[in-house]
Amino acid sequence: MTTLCDRFLRYVRVDTQSCEDSASQPSTPGQLVLAELLKKELQEIGLSNISLSDKGYLMAELPANTDKNIPPIGFIAHLDTSPDVSGRNVKPKVFNNYDGGDLIVDQPAGVVLRTVEYPELRKYIGKTIITSCGDTLLGADDKSGIAIIMTALAELIARPEIEHGKIVVAFTPDEEIGKGTDYFDVAGFGAQYAYTVDGGPLGELETETFNAASATIEINGTNIHPGTAYGRMKNAILIAMELNALLPVDQRPENTADYQGFYHLHKINGTVEHAAVAYLIRDHDRNQFNEKKAYLESCVDSLNAKYANAISLKLEDQYYNMREKIEPVIHIVDLAKQAMLDIGIEPVIKPIRGGTDGARLSFMGLPCPNLFTGGHNFHSRFEFVCLESMEAAVKVIIGIISGFAASST
Repeated sequence: MTTLCDRFLRYVRVDTQSCEDSASQPSTPGQLVLAELLKKELQEIGLSNISLSDKGYLMAELPANTDKNIPPIGFIAHLDTSPDVSGRNVKPKVFNNYDGGDLIVDQPAGVVLRTVEYPELRKYIGKTIITSCGDTLLGADDKSGIAIIMTALAELIARPEIEHGKIVVAFTPDEEIGKGTDYFDVAGFGAQYAYTVDGGPLGELETETFNAASATIEINGTNIHPGTAYGRMKNAILIAMELNALLPVDQRPENTADYQGFYHLHKINGTVEHAAVAYLIRDHDRNQFNEKKAYLESCVDSLNAKYANAISLKLEDQYYNMREKIEPVIHIVDLAKQAMLDIGIEPVIKPIRGGTDGARLSFMGLPCPNLFTGGHNFHSRFEFVCLESMEAAVKVIIGIISGFAASST
């Protein structure tokens, strides 16, 4: 599958890093550059009904090649890379026939994938590992997903004996900054079910996400010269610290795992006169999620009683656990599991300690589990992907499509 590797290496060289502070959609022009490149490739492969919106949503269709009543299914990946690490001038490095030792990506910069720190590397002895050159991220999140989908489409067209219904694909902008579905046209997309191809290591199959909310807190203090501050100063920074101290330490991200939720203090700045604080609230269980929000509100109420309503709180739900929308159509998960088992992959089913566009899409009427791409250490200079895992993901997509055809009449 040399074309899979070629595609991936071509895509990661396009800078598509999204920007949280941008007012445009997509948030950065490079995403449209990649979308235009993909649009041309979709035309060359032979897809139809190709459209690219001014918001950066690229969609295309592969018509059914059978008269069977097969539900239309979709595959989705995102164009952007994380704002956390630069995506400019990505220079991918390919390590063929990995020998099981430390991978030196950029020794002067200290970017070395040491097996002591990354023991999962040893699973890939003899495989092909792709990294960045160390001063950027790689962009496997989610350009590996894009390359996998494009390669699967090319294979379906090259092998007309593979029976399939209508297949639709979408490449979306700004997933990394939480805006990937803002202008997604579910009805226009035309799928009954879909899969995001945006997961991690080989075999990952994700059907659960967090329930998620953001909390933005503004604190107005009173700044008085410290020499005359007795009984009069109201230090907004200290109030912010007092609020944080009310939240349980064992419910911070660094102290939680698996199905445990958390409060994540991810931004704080201020002066005596004014402070701004931002939290992420996460839990897989909807009731516990609501309890976390209610507890934060009670903490703010308590401090407002103490400090004369100095605090304002804005709580916004961001997405919900897609499990409740996928469980009623669990056969789409079973088909993905079987497609993996058929090629010797043991499905790794676990909750996402985060969210995907699939979570929002599931609540927009498009149930959408998440498939692996073969990547590790996303959003990092230590990011890497295994080419053979990407190849396996192509086969899983083909297997899912064949599974839908086999189970239809």
